[in-house]
Amino acid sequence: MKSRQLNIYLLAATLVGMIVTLVTQRVAAQVKFDNNTQQASILKQGSGHRKIRQPSELKIPLTKAEYLLVQSPTPTNPPSVPASLGQKQSSVVPITGVKANPTDKGIEVILETPFGTQLQVTNRSAGSNFTADVSGGQLRLPSSNAFTFRSDKPLAGITEIIVTNINANTVRVTVVGEKALPKVELFDDNAGLVFGITSAAIATSPPQQPQQQQPASQTPSAQDEPIELVVTGEQDGYRVPDASVGTRTDTPLRDIPQSIQVIPQQVLRDQNVTNLAEALRNVPGAGFGNPARSLFDSSIILRGFDSGNNVLRNGLNESPNNNNIGFETAGIERIEVLKGPASVLYGQAAPGGTVNYVTKQPLNQPYYSVEASVGSFDFYRGALDLSGSLNTSKTVLYRLNLAAQTTESFFDFFEGQRYFVAPTLSWLLSDRTKLTIDFEYFAKPQSADSTYALPLVGTVLPNPNGKIPRNRNVGEPDDTESLYTTRVGYDLEHRFSSNWQIRNAFRFLQAEAPRTFMAGYDLADDNRTLSRFFGSQSNNGKSFNSDTYVVGKFSTGSIRHQLVTGISLTRQETNFTGFGREAAPIDLFNPVYGQPLGDVDFTFDISGSIDTLGIYVQDQITLAENLKLLLGGRFDTFRQTDEDRLANTETKQSGNAFSPRVGIVYQPIVPISLYASYSRSFTPTLGTGFGGNVFQPERGTQYEVGVKADLNSRLAATLALYDLTRSNVLTDDPDNPGFSIQTGEQRSRGVELTFQGEILPGWNIIAGYAYTDAKVTEDNTLPVGLRFRAVPENTFNLWTSYEFQRGSLQGFGAGVGLFFVGERQGDTLNTFQLPSYFRTDAAIFYKRNRFRAALNFQNLFDVDYFETSFNRYRVFYGDPLTVQGTISWEL
Repeated sequence: MKSRQLNIYLLAATLVGMIVTLVTQRVAAQVKFDNNTQQASILKQGSGHRKIRQPSELKIPLTKAEYLLVQSPTPTNPPSVPASLGQKQSSVVPITGVKANPTDKGIEVILETPFGTQLQVTNRSAGSNFTADVSGGQLRLPSSNAFTFRSDKPLAGITEIIVTNINANTVRVTVVGEKALPKVELFDDNAGLVFGITSAAIATSPPQQPQQQQPASQTPSAQDEPIELVVTGEQDGYRVPDASVGTRTDTPLRDIPQSIQVIPQQVLRDQNVTNLAEALRNVPGAGFGNPARSLFDSSIILRGFDSGNNVLRNGLNESPNNNNIGFETAGIERIEVLKGPASVLYGQAAPGGTVNYVTKQPLNQPYYSVEASVGSFDFYRGALDLSGSLNTSKTVLYRLNLAAQTTESFFDFFEGQRYFVAPTLSWLLSDRTKLTIDFEYFAKPQSADSTYALPLVGTVLPNPNGKIPRNRNVGEPDDTESLYTTRVGYDLEHRFSSNWQIRNAFRFLQAEAPRTFMAGYDLADDNRTLSRFFGSQSNNGKSFNSDTYVVGKFSTGSIRHQLVTGISLTRQETNFTGFGREAAPIDLFNPVYGQPLGDVDFTFDISGSIDTLGIYVQDQITLAENLKLLLGGRFDTFRQTDEDRLANTETKQSGNAFSPRVGIVYQPIVPISLYASYSRSFTPTLGTGFGGNVFQPERGTQYEVGVKADLNSRLAATLALYDLTRSNVLTDDPDNPGFSIQTGEQRSRGVELTFQGEILPGWNIIAGYAYTDAKVTEDNTLPVGLRFRAVPENTFNLWTSYEFQRGSLQGFGAGVGLFFVGERQGDTLNTFQLPSYFRTDAAIFYKRNRFRAALNFQNLFDVDYFETSFNRYRVFYGDPLTVQGTISWEL
């Protein structure tokens, strides 16, 4: 075992060394096309400006970089900066000034540098914001604020222009439009790089007569020697620099004092992810207490703690008391994972972390996509994605996602289906107000997952009768479990000004989960006869969630603030009914199905509800450009009711909790963020101790420090160290048998390392390592030092893909994934361990224009491994080699 762990450490160290070497030895080499490369038109402008193909002319999104050859004056180069972008550069181009000058069309922003020919511009515009990343340069302004330029309301229709460093060699230019994307033209002259900006209102006026294009055959003057400038459209990528889950604002991850990881759409597509377990394999330290195909998709383990109820959709809590939420990738744009307590923003939550699903939203340009997949075990899947506008003014937009799937599995009798319908409508009520209405229906009828759980003896441990066949089903062919969810909600946003806005969101969720299943509970001395019980259950729930909050930007002197304050109201209702009865035992090596059931042993009918009111405040304070403070606090009051209808008893309880968060980020140099934070969470605990004292909520307390590094504009790394404690845990009262007291404590300490982004053009990576030390630290029942079930100490994940960018192989690509999960405890009492495993995945794909075809391989070498377990009689195998082929077409 030690040798396996050593191999993982060596592999992680090799990965780190490889990436650091690539970054330190190379400054993004640019590819120069041959004479067949499309050339940009060059238009003579006043003051010596030459027009480059403007970012708005590029089709967004683009699937690969678009390279343009243009002509421009060639300044005298500094000794350390070569004129050709096709050669290695040894220093960053300094941008010594930023000017905003009015023009007859609007305003021009000039990045002053004599070496503007060395810069690369990447268009990342979205919504009404024009965003361009200028690689190869750094702001070095003479003012006290040397790393940021701001201009508020410089032009009608433009609320703000920001020019700032985002890492050591990239400057970001952001032009915020009030209601539409501004028109931006790109020029270069002796003064530097020039952005010509026209607001949407002015841009829609009749165009002036264009100036005559200079003939291509005309010989350039001495000062018009050719250079190469690269302008790229917005691309899908493996790195998403911003996320909303950490602050409820689109804040750069590098400015948030807590570990956050985003799994973007391209990773989900490249890996052909169809269930949550496969998606979260990309998150170091994440795991599952249930098997991947389980009805309970949300049984997520983060930093050692069960975080299955900590699930958000677009920032709204799904259902704190009902984890039957379902998961369908057809409607998901990306997945955001916040590590550690999040009660300061989202109310009651387990301490391990929170998962936020960001769903696909309507687009203002027509978009149509169809996808079909076939694979092992009779896997068939189809998906449809449609979007566009419903009127000519593009104030009413729609999106419709549809998906259907059917599959069998490697074990006997399994059949599963999925059906998904999700229409979304977005309505721009005015230039400041937008209303989004969404609906979703998800159905997941399937065979019961618990029926393929096998005993420890004959799987992990040897059995004198031989190895139990991996495909053995210990239940009945007609065992089923199903999930049906319906969601409906709205999101209303209003912007009072460029600095203040309000959001009100509401969602209703209804979930129904009926089950009939068999499960083993004891193995006879012959090691082949498994005792079973039969269960019939119905777990239904409803949730109502409303959240209203204000986001405002203001300054107190030189200190800038971004304030978030709001109020949330939630109600959850659950109803859990069913019965159990004895079932005939089954021979694991010669099963006979269809035997009669015994008498009913027990029945239950339990319902409950919880109402919560939360008030929260958060302030993101910029003390200086390299020093940021995050302060937040939330007060929750709740009322909980549980009713046992058969026993005719009802328990009511109310309580409250305050959840603070404090964090600081210091950036000694632009690409490095050092951070530290303190945060708390709570979950209500129903009941009373001896003497009638009401139980206090369980608390989670975390201390975290870390480093976030932008290795370049498209590759980032995060290193986090944390100490997370769960307190007020119920344990037996030693002085009063039959009662409980809240003296239990559990602790998780660990280290997490992630790399994510693009190493070279076409070469992407998402990788991570986690060490998790999670155990019981205080308890009157469980031994101190007991480790958590299904939580390995060491995990490692790596997925990397490469796509050829040019030549005869352009569009072809391949990916490979390595996933290591260390030994972990198989049950609560630590009576056995599941062995570690190393799984290899792979993919090959081809993209041409709007067509894409791919083959994905999971468990490429068909290794036997164990996914999880509940106890000695319920151990779950992982899937064998699985192959899936997918074709898709976008219009």
